Amino acid sequence: MKKTMRLDKMLGNLGYGTRSGIKALVRQGAVAVNGVPAKDPGMQIDPAKDEVLLNGERIAYRDSVYVLLHKPAGYVSATEDLRDRTVLELLDEEMNVFSPFPVGRLDKDTEGLLLLTNDGKLAHELLSPRKHVPKTYRALVRGEVDETDAEAFGRGVELDDGYVTLPAQLRLLAAAKAGEPIAHPGMAEAAERTARVPALRGAELAAAVREGWTLSWIELTIHEGKFHQVKRMFQAVGKEVLYLRRVAMGPLVLDPALKPGDWRELTDEELTALREYRKEQKG
Repeated sequence: MKKTMRLDKMLGNLGYGTRSGIKALVRQGAVAVNGVPAKDPGMQIDPAKDEVLLNGERIAYRDSVYVLLHKPAGYVSATEDLRDRTVLELLDEEMNVFSPFPVGRLDKDTEGLLLLTNDGKLAHELLSPRKHVPKTYRALVRGEVDETDAEAFGRGVELDDGYVTLPAQLRLLAAAKAGEPIAHPGMAEAAERTARVPALRGAELAAAVREGWTLSWIELTIHEGKFHQVKRMFQAVGKEVLYLRRVAMGPLVLDPALKPGDWRELTDEELTALREYRKEQKG
């Protein structure tokens, strides 16, 4: 594998300008390699070993990025869309220069954990149907979720197209009549911060109160990713998902400090856990 690359390609990949712009920086003496002003923007360097300075600032090269995003409702999980805003619009220019893409998708009205990366190999392995990577959701459901539903989900439920899902793990966190507060003992604990129950508003809340709905706050772990799967699974047992948030995917967990629309890069620990998980899946 080739370890060297052109100086202008390295700086261009990191978003420091076009090839002509970087050529101008070199001509101005703004770029130095190993303490020596660069003369040729096309010179070969080893990004792992050579020190590159731009206006006196050390430039650290990387070619892969891993972003943990708390996707808000109203955005589509795509790199481009002619009608809707995409999740890439939530990132800054410095991150978008790496051309990250969503690993999997969340529906436009679904919130929660979304991984974005330009590591195609990792994305493929996490999305492979053969891997059965677990994905955990919290949802507000119209209807009383009970043990019968949990048992049905544990066996696998038949969707509207005849497909029978893999066994899934369903857990009731709390339930109440519409208009009453939904709470459970662990809600205040740090580990349960992502279990915050969203408030219904406007006509939806009025209808819920008027019709006396029972609302259930649940946690569901599935091991595949069919189209609208969570919503269709509850539809199969006569219930309706009113709100949906993904809180975990494989070893990654939604950071409770991230509000919808916020993002950060994966920590070293999270990236290590993700890579170790990939190795385990291969085994």
